[in-house]
Amino acid sequence: MAGHSKWANIKHKKAATDAKRGKIWTRLIKEITVAARLGGGELASNPRLRLAVEKAADANMPKDNVNRAIQRGTGGLEGANYEEIRYEGYGINGAAIIVDCLTDNRVRTVAEVRHAFSKFGGNMGTEGSVAFLFKHCGQFLFAPGTDENALMEAALEAGAEDVVTDEEGGIEVLCAPPDFSAVKEALEKAGFKAEVAEITMKPSTETEFTGEDAQRMQKLLDALENLDDVQEVYTNAVISE
Repeated sequence: MAGHSKWANIKHKKAATDAKRGKIWTRLIKEITVAARLGGGELASNPRLRLAVEKAADANMPKDNVNRAIQRGTGGLEGANYEEIRYEGYGINGAAIIVDCLTDNRVRTVAEVRHAFSKFGGNMGTEGSVAFLFKHCGQFLFAPGTDENALMEAALEAGAEDVVTDEEGGIEVLCAPPDFSAVKEALEKAGFKAEVAEITMKPSTETEFTGEDAQRMQKLLDALENLDDVQEVYTNAVISE
């Protein structure tokens, strides 16, 4: 991947995410609840739930919190009924943005998302306006210094679609979303633990931002990510350090 450091960008994003630990728990509880409601409470037969529970463990969320969220999802406990909503829009210089939400109040959520876009220089788009610029896929990121040949062999054998090395030596493994759990398990068995492992919306092209435009774009992304109903924000903008 030429033009910028994928690895530096991911480290920056991960540090920012870790700084919002309390909010991460709230988002994970919502995701676990919805995953359990849609696919049942058994981890073995519900890949989405299994991934959410693994993320909860990585975030040091107590098991009691996880179990209560599963019970709410399967009807064992009362709780809010969340629905999934995706909004699409444009940031600074027309950068593409996807905002995935879980909400119990659609009217509140769309108003908050629209306000964040307009306040910080972006625009809401219509459904499908930017989604075609992204690919839904499983993504694993490995630190520079990882044995590229051994990782590539293990990844392709496990069913991965692609293995890409960036200019700093960081390695990215991509797979189809349904294959995520199998690829993750196979890689870990082969001794490869990813720094980041997630199902994501990966942009097909990226636009690098610097200077004032980078600051403005970051403010918009932060405003969206700080909304209570927002689970994930995806963009094709790459903001330089």
